[in-house]
Amino acid sequence: MIEIYFESNRYLITFTIQINFIMSQTVLSLKEVTIYQEGRKILSHINLDVQHGEFIYIIGKTGSGKSSFLKTLYADLPLTEGEAHIVDFDLATLKEKDIPYLRRKIGIVFQDFKLLPDRSIKDNMLFVFKATGWVEKEAMEYKIDEVLDKVGMKDFLNKMPHQLSGGEQQRVAIARALLNDPEFILADEPTGNLDPQTSSEVLEVLKTINANGKTIIMATHDYALLMKFPSKTLKCEDERIFEVVQRSV
Repeated sequence: MIEIYFESNRYLITFTIQINFIMSQTVLSLKEVTIYQEGRKILSHINLDVQHGEFIYIIGKTGSGKSSFLKTLYADLPLTEGEAHIVDFDLATLKEKDIPYLRRKIGIVFQDFKLLPDRSIKDNMLFVFKATGWVEKEAMEYKIDEVLDKVGMKDFLNKMPHQLSGGEQQRVAIARALLNDPEFILADEPTGNLDPQTSSEVLEVLKTINANGKTIIMATHDYALLMKFPSKTLKCEDERIFEVVQRSV
């Protein structure tokens, strides 16, 4: 009896250690990174580690570098100075042919949704699948239903984008970002075109996704959302990026 209890207890301890290890895994590491766009220095001397499961806001004035920072992370801007690793990819040495593989592990949500206007919601999703190499029809349809259900849009499968509200289109865009089961989600002003109520609803969707284990970095200028949904916050200012407490943002 004692021996069984001891073995069971040891198993539980081992299990807890394993979970803590996963949750503390570094999924983004930047060391002395400087970001340039069209030859102009945007941000410099960035040192940052992001752990699995974190939700981080990026704030700052227009032109301060928020979007350039995110574009560097998904390799839309090349990294030419410093060291950067994201979801096991080295951005400093990343080859162009490997960029699609990086983006399969990163979900990207844009301010303007970027849905194809001449295709249904289902066909928008299928377009992403085909572009990333999926071929099994049943698997694709199952996954589409799954991600749309997560954002409350499963009943809109056959609608066209113009038939949806801005908030509904952004929910679809978030679902699209989840299709390849990414480790990381980068959201660039996802509520920028939405009214306050709809913005809160979209944030609730992102927070739920984060609570289920996805790491999220979100650029925003909506400080009301930061106060309503507090989380770790970084600020871009004077070519720097640094952590701030929310009462001083």
